[in-house]
Amino acid sequence: MIEIRHLSKHFGRFEAVKELSFSVAPGEVLGFLGPNGAGKTTTMRMITGFIAPSGGSVSVYGHDIEKDALAAKRVMGYLPEGAPAYGDMTPARFLAFVADIRGLRGAAKKSRIAAMVQELALGSVLHQPIETLSKGFKRRVGLAQALIHDPRVLVLDEPTDGLDPNQKQQVRELIQRIAADKIILVSTHILEEVSAVCSRAMIISEGSLVADGSPRELQSRSRYHGAVTLVVERAEDAENSLAALAGVAQVEREGDGRYTVFPQAGAEILLGVSGLASERGWQLLELIQHSGRLDEVFRQLTTSEAGVRH
Repeated sequence: MIEIRHLSKHFGRFEAVKELSFSVAPGEVLGFLGPNGAGKTTTMRMITGFIAPSGGSVSVYGHDIEKDALAAKRVMGYLPEGAPAYGDMTPARFLAFVADIRGLRGAAKKSRIAAMVQELALGSVLHQPIETLSKGFKRRVGLAQALIHDPRVLVLDEPTDGLDPNQKQQVRELIQRIAADKIILVSTHILEEVSAVCSRAMIISEGSLVADGSPRELQSRSRYHGAVTLVVERAEDAENSLAALAGVAQVEREGDGRYTVFPQAGAEILLGVSGLASERGWQLLELIQHSGRLDEVFRQLTTSEAGVRH
């Protein structure tokens, strides 16, 4: 697994990453979340050995990233921020170059290049200079080079940046397909991506870890967790009636006939709300129970001065 202990990075007086400690096991897709400047990219660069930490350690499958860097990097694939590549090379030449560096030869090399071209739909631009490609195609070439040696650890910094909705879905499906026996770290600012592909999410703010759990666990910290939104017609005194239900903490009216009912901590209110509507003869046009809003939790944890450490 990956073991990270008290990882820190200083740039002069600025402390970009502060005493991060966590571990990641095979089969986990860990999403790094945080606002711009939170320390996500710096952390990934230290994990992959591209910059040295100011303090702490990183161990990848038992290999210290500073003391045994080559062994650690052999088992990793890395897509850096911006997907840098040699602009005057074509994807075909670039992937062949990376395959050579990764020690692939002969039939194995041809097979892996062909698999990446097919997996990431690069056939139409295979012999076109990379500098002439769209941002989306450059990102896909970057993904191909990160995957070409079938690494045990995959580190992806904003993997779907610049992709259209269809391409984003293809990349997410690819991550899900290969995740079973790999460690995958994904840095993203797209919250829906965490829910779509990550089994675990960490929120970093100002270089510190402020939350660590499954997307569902983080959503449960939202005030919308267990809340019920309903849209009704011909509902007299609906707001007061809903507020009087057992377990209800608050009712917000959001428009004509639309209400969101928030539960008290640990309360289950869906049956009570639907039962009240039936009892009063309200015509229900919509009834939704919320699992929670990750964006709300993200804002709470990254805009408070101290954060909530877990």
